Amino acid sequence: MARYSYTGRFADGKLTSGVVEATDASSAAKMLGARSITPIAIDLDSDTVSKEEKITWFTPSVSLSDLVIFSRQMYSLTRAGIPILRAVGGLAESSSSLRLREALTEILGQLERGRSLSSALHQHPRIFNELFVSVVHVGENTGQLDVAFAQLAEYLEREQETRKQITAATRYPIFVTIAIAVALVIMNVFVIPKFADMFAKFNADLPGMTQFLINMSDFFVHRWYVLVLGIGGLSYGVHRYLSSEVGRYKWDKLKLKLPIVGSIFNRSLLGRFARSFSMMIRAGVPLTTALTLVAEAVDNKYMGRKIIVMRQNIEKGESLSRVALNSELFTSMVLQMINVGEETGRVDELLSEVAEFYEREVDYDLKSLTAKIEPILIGVVAVMVLVLALGIFTPMWDMMGAIKGR
Repeated sequence: MARYSYTGRFADGKLTSGVVEATDASSAAKMLGARSITPIAIDLDSDTVSKEEKITWFTPSVSLSDLVIFSRQMYSLTRAGIPILRAVGGLAESSSSLRLREALTEILGQLERGRSLSSALHQHPRIFNELFVSVVHVGENTGQLDVAFAQLAEYLEREQETRKQITAATRYPIFVTIAIAVALVIMNVFVIPKFADMFAKFNADLPGMTQFLINMSDFFVHRWYVLVLGIGGLSYGVHRYLSSEVGRYKWDKLKLKLPIVGSIFNRSLLGRFARSFSMMIRAGVPLTTALTLVAEAVDNKYMGRKIIVMRQNIEKGESLSRVALNSELFTSMVLQMINVGEETGRVDELLSEVAEFYEREVDYDLKSLTAKIEPILIGVVAVMVLVLALGIFTPMWDMMGAIKGR
């Protein structure tokens, strides 16, 4: 697909120019016509290489921030009454993400061939997931596409905020862990060998702790490749296992029971469930379809299977509150909210309140996570210092005592 620079006029006579991507000049003219632009001149932009050629393995993927900006811009454009073709075409040219620009260009071509927006978005599942496409689809069918994009923007912004909080909360523990690992390597490669040479010159009997440190240092220095291969093999094995259906399911289940962070994972998933389920119901998605989409949105295989079982039981005629109770996933507060919501017909509103409650709790837990992990990290550092002190200084004190005794 090549890039064409054009000059044209809108229906009111206003002059405009820009660049479009198309297979040929005729297609470029049709694209401009769909945007209510009468082309005056269309020339191949020979100085610019096509986007497809530019995209490589190193090209960044479409981020959550890109999707938030796209949703906000689509909301503003559709609310202002801008035609979909013109809105998507404008965003295809102005997007800062190369992959998103390419996707929007292809979506624009599909729109010009008569496809609906949701159908065109569905052709790019790596960028627009099923939940995103379904909300847009409902917005198209109800004539409330602007409301659909507003809901998606709000949902994605909350998801983005949660990820930022997790990053901020784990930054300090990760930094300390890396510092401990670097200190361990330096100690074994540079520090302990110096003391080992000194102890060897005195031909002294070494305590068990000192001998352990010397053996460990010798392993680091002379058999480092075994360590590298072991870590690499272990990482590969863990990755393969977690990539499998069984491994991912067991890990997602175990995460909810981990000390300190397990409750945070659980509340975060409950908040995501409530938020996405509320959005789907408010958008008018059928209950069973909404549960299927939410099972994917929670991004947890264990909870996802439970939600699918809920959907299957609803298809058999059971109520939402009953299947939620039988799933054993939700706290009493969530169950009460679902029950009251069914009775009053306000499930979406009450689930939205549940989501806000859990999001506040997760926010508080993430802010206090560092304080909970810090004593553990201090304990690890203390053990390292203790082992080093016992292994290095004890034989030195013994040798000093032997020298004084002479």
